[in-house]
Amino acid sequence: MDKMKFLEQEITQLKAENRFIEPNVLQSAQGPISTIDGKEVINLTSNNYLCLTTHPKVVKAAVEATEKYGIGTAAVRTIIGTTSMHEELEKRLAEFKGTEDSIVIQSGFTSNTATCQSLMTSPEDVLISDELNHASIIDGGRLSKAKKKIYRHNDMAHLKEILESPEVRSARRKLLVTDGVFSMDGDIAKLPEIAELCNKYDVISMVDDAHASGVIGPHGRGTVAHFNLKGKVDIQIGTLSKAFATIGGYVAGSHNLKQYMQSVARPFLFSSSHPPAVVATCLAGLDVIYNEPERLKKLWDNTKFFKEELKKAGFDTGSSETPITPVMVGDTQKAHALSKMLFEEGVFALAIGFPTVARGKERLRTIVTAGHEISQLEKAAAAFKKCGKALGII
Repeated sequence: MDKMKFLEQEITQLKAENRFIEPNVLQSAQGPISTIDGKEVINLTSNNYLCLTTHPKVVKAAVEATEKYGIGTAAVRTIIGTTSMHEELEKRLAEFKGTEDSIVIQSGFTSNTATCQSLMTSPEDVLISDELNHASIIDGGRLSKAKKKIYRHNDMAHLKEILESPEVRSARRKLLVTDGVFSMDGDIAKLPEIAELCNKYDVISMVDDAHASGVIGPHGRGTVAHFNLKGKVDIQIGTLSKAFATIGGYVAGSHNLKQYMQSVARPFLFSSSHPPAVVATCLAGLDVIYNEPERLKKLWDNTKFFKEELKKAGFDTGSSETPITPVMVGDTQKAHALSKMLFEEGVFALAIGFPTVARGKERLRTIVTAGHEISQLEKAAAAFKKCGKALGII
């Protein structure tokens, strides 16, 4: 008797719903031009915003750290997995985000789940979340003991209505969580209004800056700096796997928050610390962000150019304000067909469908980087136009 036979039925159902995933295989360095599934393509899917994956200073830092400290710590942070580099990184990330302190956690995903779970510990607590928040925030809410309240995307009137409800006003603790830059639509949270409401109604404010750190604000410091809200947002979550191009996450806030998290946050307590090479690359990445501001400028120049090209061709790019630019299709089959045709034309852009986005909101999500040349973006835009016309999308 095959006790796992049900998996065949589950896989069949996933395929029928176009939700079955087989990862594309990267066979080169992650860059503006990459070899994917045996084909050299213009890569419009990477989160490598500042092209730090192959930066010589970053690579050198990884090699030197490995030679000095070895390939790993073989321990959790609270036993003997905290090196002097971990402490330096936490200090510098706090400076970068304009906070009192920070704590580095294993990933951006677990940074969100750990914070929600650690702060929301009673059924008398309430967690308030934007409906389009990242899956890690959703799962963080599920892992917490708090009641959940969801407000319509970036709808401040609806948020105020929730905050004024008796259930929320009488809660023991209240935590509002929002993405800074929303990962599927590329729009930005209304953080000034959110911060003002949180202050008025005595709510802890938390912003997930996964797609904002290194990307928006002065020196890429994120949405809090972008809106000049230093000291007005309680918690800033970040990832080290996007603009920083390695792996990991962090929670930036008060010194008390760090001390509390390092004592109770389960992902921090029960996962091994980052290898020395990873920590060193993050420190080197911070140096590059500060010392090479032209990278951030080129990222935004490329973003503006590519958005304009897509719009001129007749594509709907939604409400994007950032390098994340959706190409709205509205149909699962057409979205996958467009992605496949583009790949044949030498452009890699993945289709996004339900349940990642709502039905009828299927799209291709494109991301340009600081490493793309205008000639590459022109070629990519031309391919989009050719394939979009062939499929009747434009």
